[in-house]
Amino acid sequence: MLSPDSPNSPSRKRVVVGRLCVVGAALLWSSSGLFAKAPLFADWPEAQRGLLLAFWRAGFAAMVLLPAVRGVRWRAGLVPLGVCFVVMNVTFLSAMSLSTAANTTWLQATAPWWVFVLSTLVVREPVARRDLVPLAFGAAGVGLILGFELTSGQAGSTAGVLCGLVAGVSYAGVIVCLRRLRGENPFWLVAACHLASATALAPCVVWLGVWPSAWQLLVLVGFGVIQMALPYLLMLHGLRAITSQEAAGIGLVEPVVLPLWVFLVWGETPAWWTVAGAGLILVGLVLRYVVLAARQPRVLHG
Repeated sequence: MLSPDSPNSPSRKRVVVGRLCVVGAALLWSSSGLFAKAPLFADWPEAQRGLLLAFWRAGFAAMVLLPAVRGVRWRAGLVPLGVCFVVMNVTFLSAMSLSTAANTTWLQATAPWWVFVLSTLVVREPVARRDLVPLAFGAAGVGLILGFELTSGQAGSTAGVLCGLVAGVSYAGVIVCLRRLRGENPFWLVAACHLASATALAPCVVWLGVWPSAWQLLVLVGFGVIQMALPYLLMLHGLRAITSQEAAGIGLVEPVVLPLWVFLVWGETPAWWTVAGAGLILVGLVLRYVVLAARQPRVLHG
């Protein structure tokens, strides 16, 4: 019989597949800047652009997922999940509109520390010591970026910075809630999140009276399906095999790759401190998932 620690054991393969699913989710999420920064939406008012994009993205994602929903069951945990998702959806895209893509995604990268707080103090989930490594380097990286963003005045408004931070807190709430509801039908959870977001934002969109053109509508469909619906299904599958702390750490692949896509396609260049902060976060990820990967985790119980 194979040992659970053997590379060929079913449990080991399940963990590897779970990690790969989260990596895939992060790569698809990293395409958000390609959609949100597209010149095609330049005629939408900047202050409300994030809210409008959030509505259409969530609406199309829900439309694609709802026909595949099975096993619908009401759980009280759907309420905090829906609230966190709506807040995350709006604040992330608002920060993207008010600041650079690099700044937005790195500010949202504070999520692992909020996940750590929520999962240890509220959910009482055990923490592996090696998961603290990317958190420490990530704290240094995000702290560097945030410090310069709030003092230099060169990369976005204070509103954009605050939206990015709120996006990080609410994203952490989404991860923890999904982890707690991992036994539910994944299509139902993801569809419910997007449907709640679109429903909550619909009155604001009607009141603003800004409607997409045919080409904008086509891009928004891709935004909802490719960048939102598919990655959340992958994340849900991954959370069945790994902890929310590890998923949040792996998810830091997204802020590493997202600014690169935006730079290559739209020519938006991040500030030097964003690059330096990204480097620190990358060091933490390499140490955790390459150098320390073969070691048996020691568990801290809160």
